[in-house]
Amino acid sequence: MSELPQDVEPQVLHTQYVAPREPQTQYVAQEAQPHRQDSYYTNSVTTKTHSTRTHDTHDELEGTEDFGRNLLTAGLGEFFGTIFFLWPAFVIAQIANHDVTTTGPGSHPGQLIMISLGFGLSVLVAVFIFYRVSGGNLNPAVTLTLMLAGAVPVVRGLVMMVAQILGGMVAAGLVKAMTPGDVLFSNALGGGCSRSRGVFLEAFGTAILCTTVLFLAVEKHRATYMAPFGIGMALLIGHLVCVYYTGAGLNPARSFGPAIAHRSFPNYHWIYWVGPFLGSLISWGVWKLFKVLHYETCNPGQDADRE
Repeated sequence: MSELPQDVEPQVLHTQYVAPREPQTQYVAQEAQPHRQDSYYTNSVTTKTHSTRTHDTHDELEGTEDFGRNLLTAGLGEFFGTIFFLWPAFVIAQIANHDVTTTGPGSHPGQLIMISLGFGLSVLVAVFIFYRVSGGNLNPAVTLTLMLAGAVPVVRGLVMMVAQILGGMVAAGLVKAMTPGDVLFSNALGGGCSRSRGVFLEAFGTAILCTTVLFLAVEKHRATYMAPFGIGMALLIGHLVCVYYTGAGLNPARSFGPAIAHRSFPNYHWIYWVGPFLGSLISWGVWKLFKVLHYETCNPGQDADRE
């Protein structure tokens, strides 16, 4: 080994010799931290174990909650579904078995069926045409329901209501101008129906229509494109139920237009506004109840491609 230069001081030499080993010492110091490593892994395991137990407990509680909620949803679904099925069926049976000596709008089966088909098929076609334009509400009661559900903004909904009423007036005026004779399509109570009964018949008939709109058109699923068929059938059923007793308004625009064309407002004309709007509230309440209960989890997979 050669001798070290004499002009290099020992302190400087020692620093130059040790300096290259400092990074290794620092590296080892960073790696060898037993306390911090133990703390890290202990916290990780503890956190993981605690988190797992928490999730397990939460899943158990959530599963119990979902089971009870879905059980309630299933019961309410069958309850309201049975009402929606049997109420119109019972009323139609009541009409079919009425006293044949009683006359009035829809008292004859052929007349009742013809009127019901006329309104049901007409709204089916109109909704199919204008569904992509304005939503195809065609009824202030339906628009109110969609406003309550948040599907239609308030200002837009009010404009649509005015347009619907004007459209009903123009349609009634066109019929009066094109067909001879008196206006025979105005709403009127019949079959011995009182005003209070008329209100609730109009309300329940409209509720079926608006509930159909909410669950088939507002709620998006694979059958949404078929919504006009369901809406048309709902209105047809509503007319089979209400024509004999109230003339089947179910739509303030439908009732107001003929009254203008006929220049006759019976003193109970208000039932054709109160009833349908009450039906809007009923349908929105039923829909909102099932939305709060997250009805989608009660009977999942209905839109699945496979079983």
